[in-house]
Amino acid sequence: MSGRTPDAAVFAVNHQDWEDVTFLHWDYDVDVVQGLLPSPLRAQSWEGRSFVGVTPFRMARVRLPWMPAIPQWRAFPELNIRTYVTGPGGRDGIWFLGMVVSRRSFATVLRMLGLPYLTSDSDVSRLGNAVNYRFGAPGLAGSGSGDWFTATTHFGAALPEDERTSLIDSLTGRWSAFHRRAGLLWRTPVEHEPWPLYRASVVGSLTAPLRWVGLPEPEGPPLVHASPGVHTRLGSLRPA
Repeated sequence: MSGRTPDAAVFAVNHQDWEDVTFLHWDYDVDVVQGLLPSPLRAQSWEGRSFVGVTPFRMARVRLPWMPAIPQWRAFPELNIRTYVTGPGGRDGIWFLGMVVSRRSFATVLRMLGLPYLTSDSDVSRLGNAVNYRFGAPGLAGSGSGDWFTATTHFGAALPEDERTSLIDSLTGRWSAFHRRAGLLWRTPVEHEPWPLYRASVVGSLTAPLRWVGLPEPEGPPLVHASPGVHTRLGSLRPA
């Protein structure tokens, strides 16, 4: 189940590092989010609201166990639009509404596994305690003109324990990712150390990814957290 620490050890078939991560979360009516989900997934809710996250970061050192990083996948920007679901048997996890990367080869391979990757002209850079993100409009063949998502995140102090609520740990600590392939629902198990979370502030053009996946413009500012990153182990996909 979701939370600060993994719910099970994973026999890894792939390693990835997720660096300079910003978590942006908006709440929506449960029925609005449910309308974007395939059966049998159900939107999770907290006090009658469901959350959708926009998460830009740097994917780094994608590799097989005991192998060096694949050279062309050593580091590149990624942005996910994700929501939080309960699957068959009551297991909770993530459903990706959209996924954007700058590496066409990576997107092609992962689309074959049922993940909704598209490509974008994008970059992520860090200067001191500020991380800058830029993503062009996504597409199968690459990015169109203009900036689609831009953000500058300023890292603050480490998130104190009294602000690290069960909601925050549940939104960030997800140990299963669901996806559809060949008409079936699949699950990929995930394991990594607890997220080191920081207070953060963000400015930029943030909401185009939400509209892109079919959500209305959110009514207020996002809940914002940031992390320098984690070292991630992914297991083999299995029927959900």
